[in-house]
Amino acid sequence: MTAITSTAYSRDLGDELRLLRETCTGVNGRAFAARLGWDPSKVSTIEHGKARANELDLIQYLTACGKDYDYYDEFKRRYRYAFDLYFAQVPDNLRTLAMTESMATKITVYDIHRITGLLQTKAYAHELFVATGIETPENIKKAVEFRAQRQAIMRRHNRPECVFYIHELALQTRLGDAKLMEEQYLRLLFKTHVLRVVPASDRKTALLSKCTLYEFKKASPVVFSSTDTAKVFAQDTSAVERTRKVFERLDAVALDEEQSRRMLMEYVSELREEPHAPMPDLA
Repeated sequence: MTAITSTAYSRDLGDELRLLRETCTGVNGRAFAARLGWDPSKVSTIEHGKARANELDLIQYLTACGKDYDYYDEFKRRYRYAFDLYFAQVPDNLRTLAMTESMATKITVYDIHRITGLLQTKAYAHELFVATGIETPENIKKAVEFRAQRQAIMRRHNRPECVFYIHELALQTRLGDAKLMEEQYLRLLFKTHVLRVVPASDRKTALLSKCTLYEFKKASPVVFSSTDTAKVFAQDTSAVERTRKVFERLDAVALDEEQSRRMLMEYVSELREEPHAPMPDLA
């Protein structure tokens, strides 16, 4: 077993091992360690993704959980990337993202053309998936529900500190009807931690890539970015520093909290003044 800096993916796969132990053996970590002849701290360290288990450790662990070689081979294939400082996943793999969000003590987000996922209403999220035209109706329903479940972290008593930078272009990109957009604007007004709107007049900031910075109490920061084809997690120091510079740039040009609220109220007022006006589709 090799001590190494944990990553978002190593913590995810470590937690997957923990769940496997609990469901397949029904014993706690100390009892499981006794079965393997390990020190209890070794089980804890592996399950928290704080150290890379070698092949023998993985074989012993998974065998004790009743798994065969095919299961071990598939897990090993994924585990080989667990401690990489840059890691990409397919878009429909949401476990690592959800776990990263749940562990973070601070989340800083920048989004440009859409309201960021943690702030979306169900109706907005549904219309967004429909507009992109990639997901099937069945997958859309699951994705919307999962997105809503992720937002539970915002309601925890020990919720993370959140700062959301949203470009005004996202407010201007309207989905569905006026009622849907009004509910989404009100969601931003009343159920957000810190919201800073980047005005559309600052066009250069729209050239920056959307990104999220996750910070933790006892782990290194993680930078996250996504497209319709991949989710990318980066923990390299240079990636974190470049992302911090992006947020420094945004902090300098974004409206403050009160100004952002006033802008949102203006968008709500415009909708209420023309309740029957057709809303342009997302192109």
